[in-house]
Amino acid sequence: MTELPVTHSNEPHAGALGTRLNWLRAGVLGANDGIVSTAGLVVGVAGATTAHAPVLTAGVAGLVAGAVSMALGEYVSVSSQRDSEQALLEKERRELVEMPEQELAELAAIYETKGLSPATARTVAEELTAHDAFAAHVEAELGIDPDELTNPWHAAGASALAFTVGSLLPLAAILLAPTGLRVPVTFVVVLLALALTGAVSARLGGSRTGRAVVRLVAGGAVAMAVTYAIGALVGGVGL
Repeated sequence: MTELPVTHSNEPHAGALGTRLNWLRAGVLGANDGIVSTAGLVVGVAGATTAHAPVLTAGVAGLVAGAVSMALGEYVSVSSQRDSEQALLEKERRELVEMPEQELAELAAIYETKGLSPATARTVAEELTAHDAFAAHVEAELGIDPDELTNPWHAAGASALAFTVGSLLPLAAILLAPTGLRVPVTFVVVLLALALTGAVSARLGGSRTGRAVVRLVAGGAVAMAVTYAIGALVGGVGL
């Protein structure tokens, strides 16, 4: 008797691993957005005043507004993607019912393009269709797993959470540091955090770590320097 290949539950497979990496990458980028936007906001206000209350108010307002905006954008984006995927899945179901022979030939043709001989491709298509026609076709034709569609609510929550976590870092740094040192301390903390997120995102994307870190750190430094200068200018003229 031929034994079926054994799959190990503790070994990540391509689809699930790719999904998890995408989620992790989105989380890192969301945290990075929170760090940069909130840091620029609170440093700008700190450039205009030494009082803690305006800095706290601006930081919390920026955190909440940014988290809501990120969540809403992610929800709309993922909802649109999910609607499109569900429409494609429904179309495939109809075609399997209305034109099964054409769908079988199409599946065989797909496997031919992957390098199988026509006879082998036909056999594979027939066996997969007999086992689960819908799953076979949506995987080969659409690259969609009907059981792994992204939940827009989950995506929105994860995006808001990532942004919030990133925002808390510069907010805590500027509020906890002594008044005379709060801007330099915030600069250092934010740049270190950006270096970390840059390194993580580069590793996840398979790109060069040094280049990603330099881009993020330089961009964050410029953003904070510009907002601080504008805050100092506005505070100096009393606008």
